[in-house]
Amino acid sequence: MTDTFRAFSPRRGYTPLTSPSIIPPALRFHRQRRTAATIGLAMLLTAGAARAESKPEAQTELWDGQRAMAVIGELLRFTPRSMETAGHQQTIDFIKAELAKTTAEPAKLQRWAFRNDDGKPYAMTNIIARFQPSNPRRVIVATHYDSIIKAYRDARNPDAPMPGANNSSSGVAVLLETARVLSLLPPPPVGIDFVFFDGEEGHKSLGAGDPEFAPIGSPYFADHLHDFYPSKKPEKAVDLDMVCDRDLHLKPDPSSIQSAGPEVKKFWSIGVATAPAAFDPRPLPYAMSDDHSALAQAGIPSFLVIDFEYEPFYNTTQDTLDKCSAKSLEAVGRTLLQYLYLP
Repeated sequence: MTDTFRAFSPRRGYTPLTSPSIIPPALRFHRQRRTAATIGLAMLLTAGAARAESKPEAQTELWDGQRAMAVIGELLRFTPRSMETAGHQQTIDFIKAELAKTTAEPAKLQRWAFRNDDGKPYAMTNIIARFQPSNPRRVIVATHYDSIIKAYRDARNPDAPMPGANNSSSGVAVLLETARVLSLLPPPPVGIDFVFFDGEEGHKSLGAGDPEFAPIGSPYFADHLHDFYPSKKPEKAVDLDMVCDRDLHLKPDPSSIQSAGPEVKKFWSIGVATAPAAFDPRPLPYAMSDDHSALAQAGIPSFLVIDFEYEPFYNTTQDTLDKCSAKSLEAVGRTLLQYLYLP
């Protein structure tokens, strides 16, 4: 974004002498011109400073892909992280502890019990952390933190725990690192709500290859929007999932374009400028269902950032940290940071 500075007259700020001068005419003119130029430069610098103060900019170099990789490494220690496991609660505790290091207000836990088809209850928890909670303009930045029950697509060990470095941990890493960097910068023009959804993998966590898969946490959040937004809905939402692949190729999906076309264009324009190898503005040939879907159905313009082409590692025991890249995480995180600072 480029600001056009107004051109001032070379003699702006010049005050004529009221008494005869002994300064030679040529030198006098040079000094007058230099004085005017100095005053003009000072005014330009003052105007520039005012712009900088009124329109804070994202310092993308602060967003550190290695830090995000370390977050993924920590999360993998809690595997398995599916519902009703010890790792699930450890993940909640870890996210809360990391958010407590930022300038967000204390994280809120949205708890409820979900019952599956046979009536078995599951304790569910969405995690919400708000920056600038008094700002009436709200933007949701979301991901999911739960993982699938088992690596059901693994040819050798289909019953083994699925690590989920890319599928679940990468989105959490991007949100936590973005929250850290936001705490170091002047606030953006919008208040930001980081939402970590539970149950994105569905109540069977795809362990049985559930053909009727549907997220749990995001629809519950969407059904209870009034708890967090009593006056008006957020302006928009961005959902991140599977974003650390070493061979990252991000394309917008048709459902995102339908729900939030202008925001998709804005985000991908920043992405192409920031990391052209990772972002492709051409849409996917198929629509995606993810946590953004429930938000879009609730009337919030919402879009998904995902690289779903993750073969042969998708939902296998090989979804591990070595398949991730700090460079890919920076491509997404630095794009997100710039996006949040736009009007």
